[in-house]
Amino acid sequence: MTKLEKLYSIIENSRDVGVKLPKGVLQQVEELEEGIIKEEILPALSGDIAPRLEPIKRDLVLVVEYHPGEPISVALSRKAKISEIMGAKTLTPKSSTPVKSNEEPEVVEPHEPKKHVENTTKGMRVTFPDGTVIWHRQAIDTFVETLRKIGLERIPEVGIEHGNGYNLVSREKRPPVPGRIWQHECDGWYIYSNISNGTKKEDLQRISDYYHLRLKIEEGKPE
Repeated sequence: MTKLEKLYSIIENSRDVGVKLPKGVLQQVEELEEGIIKEEILPALSGDIAPRLEPIKRDLVLVVEYHPGEPISVALSRKAKISEIMGAKTLTPKSSTPVKSNEEPEVVEPHEPKKHVENTTKGMRVTFPDGTVIWHRQAIDTFVETLRKIGLERIPEVGIEHGNGYNLVSREKRPPVPGRIWQHECDGWYIYSNISNGTKKEDLQRISDYYHLRLKIEEGKPE
């Protein structure tokens, strides 16, 4: 029996005897469900659906309604993005990848003894007014997912540039060099990622102010 099945069993047994479960248990069930959907179900769906949608050349949103034991219902909309649907959570598997050079960097013998440097990244947490929280241990993952929820196509208009004229989000790829990563690729866009966490926060705040998003941007890692 999986952990999720055990939690389902606890809920059913508690309901049978009239016991109300604490919110913490129900929250664990929701998190496990979302994890399974994100890590197992969505990749399979994406692999099957994406090729079938290639002939379509206009934006659309497909909403799948699922109730156990009932046929699946699918609705289509051209007037919204997932991020604009109140209460909806974007569970699309993380698809940003560092843009690396195929060349190996030259190995240079150090002139001084190697030192152990602690990872001082403080992480990042972003909260949207609708209650959506994006919070990963790596600030770059929070940064990319937040930009994706806002809409990657909306970011270039803000006019944020890094690295000698490269827009924060654009279709332009900066030629990589061995041993250095300038950008992360996501959904066909190039996100400039070779910036400090402080700069990431400043960029998100600038985007929030530009579009009046009222984002709450904080430092910190999930426990």
